[in-house]
Amino acid sequence: MSRPFELRYPGPVEEAIEEIARLLDGEYGLAPRSVALLLLQGDEEVTELVAARQPEVPPRARELAAALDARLGEPVALSVATQRASWARKVASEVMQERDGARRGFGEVLGRWAMRPLTGLLLAGLVLVVLYEFVGVFAAQTVVDWTETRLFEGWITPWVNRGVAALIPWPWLQELLAFDYGLVTLGLRYAAAIILPIVGAFFLFFSVLEDSGYLPRLALLLDRVFKGIGLSGRAVIPMVLGVGCDTMATVVTRTLESRRERVIATLLLALAIPCSAQLGVILAILSGVPGALAVWAGVVAAVLLLTGFLASRLMPGERPLFYTDIPPMRLPRLGNVLTKTYARMQWYFLEVLPVFLLASVLIWAGRLTGLFQVATAALEPVVRAIGLPAEAAVVFLYGFFRRDYGAAGLFDLQKAGALASGQLVVAAVTLTLFIPCIAQFSVMWKERGPKTALAITAFIFPFAFAVGWVLSRVLAGGLF
Repeated sequence: MSRPFELRYPGPVEEAIEEIARLLDGEYGLAPRSVALLLLQGDEEVTELVAARQPEVPPRARELAAALDARLGEPVALSVATQRASWARKVASEVMQERDGARRGFGEVLGRWAMRPLTGLLLAGLVLVVLYEFVGVFAAQTVVDWTETRLFEGWITPWVNRGVAALIPWPWLQELLAFDYGLVTLGLRYAAAIILPIVGAFFLFFSVLEDSGYLPRLALLLDRVFKGIGLSGRAVIPMVLGVGCDTMATVVTRTLESRRERVIATLLLALAIPCSAQLGVILAILSGVPGALAVWAGVVAAVLLLTGFLASRLMPGERPLFYTDIPPMRLPRLGNVLTKTYARMQWYFLEVLPVFLLASVLIWAGRLTGLFQVATAALEPVVRAIGLPAEAAVVFLYGFFRRDYGAAGLFDLQKAGALASGQLVVAAVTLTLFIPCIAQFSVMWKERGPKTALAITAFIFPFAFAVGWVLSRVLAGGLF
């Protein structure tokens, strides 16, 4: 006998659930009914878990799921989602009352606007403008100008250089700590003076969007566009997170439904989604030439859409389904925003500072042994081929350690006046598309496996420079 609010599925689905539940033996951490339902929907993690213990069960679940698809005329996952939505509406109608003539609050009206095509796109454009002003102008220019120019270059770096030169007699050890490639003057300066203000501003902005309830609405708005590149609106979350940190976003791709989606999302994150620090630095160095910024954004967006479209056509699999809960729109709560921002900044800085310092040590060791010069010399012909000076080869080596490390090196080149406007665009596009950094590559290896990680990297390296070469030829006429 069913209880008042018990969720039941169509008869054939219930029969399949009961049959699989009877076959399950042992403890899986969930009720047998829940495990059976996940098996019918093709959940990969549960399927792998059950297959390891009872290899005969998943094939039977697939047989039943195929029979149900034919009998119901739709995928089991869609039938289950539809039934759950119907059940949720029934429960809500029983326990909630809506007063006639009640005025809709501004949050509800704004939430509806955010999901409609015209008003939703206008609102998304407004969000991008605010992001640009807050992260690209305020953080990447105003704050970084103070931390990098006044604090480090005006005080810390000269003091460290003088102190190290006076106290340490060995040049090889002096170069480890100070001067051009020292732990303090390069690694710490990049991490604390350039990257931290930009990342902090982005995480604060992202926490506001997250706590307001806007992100699920953005996912629904972009679902149709994402379908064209083999993804669903659910992929908005890792893509937006990728603008914070591609490494973290690659981990979050595990929430996507199919392996096909996860591979496509991982490829696009590695190829065309700049992390917050990289984005902030690029916004800062291109903001003085709006046309250059527009070309960079247009090329990167075109590469993302074209690559996703081709990948979705080349990789077998069905188009993903997407359904999500929509929380109410509200004013973000200051406590929530600050807590989330602090936690993300703490996580990011604890990850990024050791990598930046390690990069400085490796560069120092490479310079002592001559390997750094060899690697730079090997990259110089490729860099010259895309119209950049030989000094830019160092930037791409930095980018291999971390994307934001390379962006910080590009910031130094721009500040020194080594690149013209057209060269800045080429460098920014190529560096954005350049191979994933060590941290992201290691997560790709863990999440997608060595073959997929190596294949993605092998594709990205020549592709990035090919796009840079084409762009350098297009801009050779002096567009800027």
